[in-house]
Amino acid sequence: MTVEHWINLSCHPSTRAETVRAIQVRVRRSSSAELRMTFRLDGDIPQIRIPSPGVTRLGTELWRHTCFEAFIALEGQPSYHEFNFAPSGEWCVYALSSYRNGSPVADEAMRPHIAMHSTDSRLELDAIVRLDSLSAIHPRAVLRIGLSAVIEASDGTLSYWALLHPADKPDFHNADGFALILEPAAE
Repeated sequence: MTVEHWINLSCHPSTRAETVRAIQVRVRRSSSAELRMTFRLDGDIPQIRIPSPGVTRLGTELWRHTCFEAFIALEGQPSYHEFNFAPSGEWCVYALSSYRNGSPVADEAMRPHIAMHSTDSRLELDAIVRLDSLSAIHPRAVLRIGLSAVIEASDGTLSYWALLHPADKPDFHNADGFALILEPAAE
């Protein structure tokens, strides 16, 4: 299944987002085992700390600053992968066997393709993940997807955006937030 329309992310009620008007995501799953995501942030871009674009490379603790995230789980399984995509081109992948139980994976085969475009009022980040780099099962399985973003304002405050916020505190790892169900793409 491909989501051809824009999906709205919402800001967690415990955080404020004065510099962001909206964050939307479009997800496309192809029969060639690619998961394509376009994150679109509308707001006062000069008032948001955005790392400068650079070489695509493995990063650490990207969620401490402006970044976009995707959580990918097989339907019915507690294990999942967390992808972090920074506007700088840095990325990180975590393999988790259950809720927050896992570690980073430093495997270049899992490196997503990241491209970023920005104006004073909009930032778009495109990320492509190869599902076959996660496992042989992922390309043909039903997936549960969590979509989120951490946005750092110029004053250092963070706002937390997600498809769904199932808890009182921001927690992108809560499986109840993996609310987008994607069927395998048609051959």
